[in-house]
Amino acid sequence: MIRIRGWALPHGEHVDLYADGDRWTTDPVPGVAPVAEGWLVPGLVDAHTHPGAEAPGEPLDDDLLREHLRQHVRAGVTAIRSPGLAGEPPPWFGVDPDVPRAWHAGPWLVQHGQFFDGWGRRVDHADLPAVAAAQAARTGWAKVVADWGVDDDPVPADVMAAVVAAVHAVGGRLAVHTQHAAGGAAAVAAGVDSVEHGLCLDPDLLHDMAARGTALTPTLSAFNDILTTVVDKPEGPRKRWFVDGATAHAPLVAAAAEAGVLVLAGTDSATHGRVADEVLALAAAGVRPHAALAAASWSARAYLGLPGLEPGAPADAAVYAQDPRTDLRALAHPTAVVLRGRLVHPGLPTRE
Repeated sequence: MIRIRGWALPHGEHVDLYADGDRWTTDPVPGVAPVAEGWLVPGLVDAHTHPGAEAPGEPLDDDLLREHLRQHVRAGVTAIRSPGLAGEPPPWFGVDPDVPRAWHAGPWLVQHGQFFDGWGRRVDHADLPAVAAAQAARTGWAKVVADWGVDDDPVPADVMAAVVAAVHAVGGRLAVHTQHAAGGAAAVAAGVDSVEHGLCLDPDLLHDMAARGTALTPTLSAFNDILTTVVDKPEGPRKRWFVDGATAHAPLVAAAAEAGVLVLAGTDSATHGRVADEVLALAAAGVRPHAALAAASWSARAYLGLPGLEPGAPADAAVYAQDPRTDLRALAHPTAVVLRGRLVHPGLPTRE
C-alpha cells in the first residue's frame, strides 16, 4: 500500500490517493504516510518510441530494451507506444514492474526497396491488408510506412484504404509513417488512426483529421535536432525536401492543435526518456502549454484507454515540486514516479 497526495492534473484539485496493487483509491488507510507530495500528473506517455536497438537496422537486444525502458521510467514515462520494433519483444515487455505499460505494432510494414535494411517486413501491395490485419489482431496495432525516399512511390491510396478497412475489421488500429505530401494525403483520406511524423502534410487536411479522429504524432523535437545538422549539408533534392518540410513542421503542428487534431507527444529519439523535450518543442511551436502537456499525459493516456488520477484507474503518477503547467521545464525533473502502484523513483520527504 502506498499513498501520494497533492494537486492532480489536469484540473488541479487536491487529492489523497492510495494504491493497493495496481489501482488508485481514495479510501483512506490509517497509518499509511505519503511517499510523495506535490503536483500530480497521471504518468507521462511517449507515443512514438522504438526502444531496444543500438541503431537503425540493428536487431532487438533484450538487455538494451530493458535499459531504454528504464530510462523512460526515470523520466516519468509510465506508458509507451512503439509503432514499429526491431524484433518481437520478449514476454516481459510492457508487463514487468520496472518497465512502462506498452503498446506496439510489431515490425514496420514497408514496400520493397524502401526503409532501413534489417528493419521491417517487406510486403506486396496485394498482401498488405491481410498482413496488417493479422498484426493488429495480435497486438492491437499495425504500422505501415506510407512513403520513404524523395523519389519513392508512396503506398497507393486504394491500398491504404484497404489496409485501414482490414485493420478496423479486426478491432485494431493503424499507425502510418509519412513524410511526403502524397503519402500523408493517402493516409488521411483512408482514415488511419494516427499519422506519424506528418512532415510535408497539407494543412488543408487538418480539419478532415480532426473530424475523423486521426491523431498526429509529429516527433517535432527529433526533426528540430536533425535540422540543425542538415542545413550545412550540400544542396540537393533530399536536403531541400527535408529543410522545407522541417521548417514548416512547427507551424503545421500548431495549426493542427488549433484545428482540434489530437496531437500526441512522441520522441522518435535515440536517447530515450526525452518526452519533456518534445513537450517543450510543441509549446515553442505555438501549441498551448496545457495542450502540450496533455499530449504527453492525460490526452495520450485516454487515447490508449488509460484513465487518469481517479478511483479505479491504473496506479501511475509522476510527481513534481511545482506545477508543470506554469513551467514545462519541470517535466524533466520528477521528484517521484509511481508505476503499477509501486514507487519506482524516490519521493521527497513527507510532511505529516
